[in-house]
Amino acid sequence: MIVLFTDYGQQGPYIGEIEAMLFRYAPSERVINLLCDVPAQNVQAGAYLLAALSADFPKGTIFFCVVDPGVGSGRDLPVVIRLVDHLFVGPHNGLFDLVSRWSATVECWQITYLPVKLSNSFHGRDLYAPVCAMLARQQPVPGRKIAWSQRYNWPDDLAEIIYFDSFGNAWTGIRAAAMEVSKTLVVAGREIKHSDSFAGVPPGTSFWYENSSGLVEIAVNRGCAREELGLEIGSEVR
Repeated sequence: MIVLFTDYGQQGPYIGEIEAMLFRYAPSERVINLLCDVPAQNVQAGAYLLAALSADFPKGTIFFCVVDPGVGSGRDLPVVIRLVDHLFVGPHNGLFDLVSRWSATVECWQITYLPVKLSNSFHGRDLYAPVCAMLARQQPVPGRKIAWSQRYNWPDDLAEIIYFDSFGNAWTGIRAAAMEVSKTLVVAGREIKHSDSFAGVPPGTSFWYENSSGLVEIAVNRGCAREELGLEIGSEVR
């Protein structure tokens, strides 16, 4: 399957155009829109979300990954990286730093394929989608193998809010496995204690827990943590 991971958003034509391009070149492939509302142009948040969300996909999955505020500038190489049994396609701008860090093996190729049409603002449609289709058809992608190196020295765990789901629950970049359940977090001046589940605290109570993707998440039982705690992307967690 081809899995889409982008900051394109829920509105507008962009996801549809990507799906149409993939159908054009790889019509038999299943396309999964995993996440299209990565915080806009926030490569760092995207890197932590990608590492958390991509781990359990089956062997052979191809990840189309575009969070690319530098699109059209030429400063970020377009790459394909193989991490054990998964392939990731997108810009080498830090988006793959965390997912590659936890991989046993990493191979990287710079994409040299040039489509007939290449918009300065939509490499996702014109470059990365056709490359994903080539990989799905097991065709060679024009490119050259290069040594892989992470773009940034970001920490293993990012003590910030990196994402809000539709309920207003706040995802952090902290792996829950690295956190003791006895830990009291401080967020926006509020002390937040641990609970295993929403049912473990009274309605209206804020708490933190391990979410289904293995990250520390802050929520309010039957409420909206984003609004009630006054949180935003990048809010510090201590």
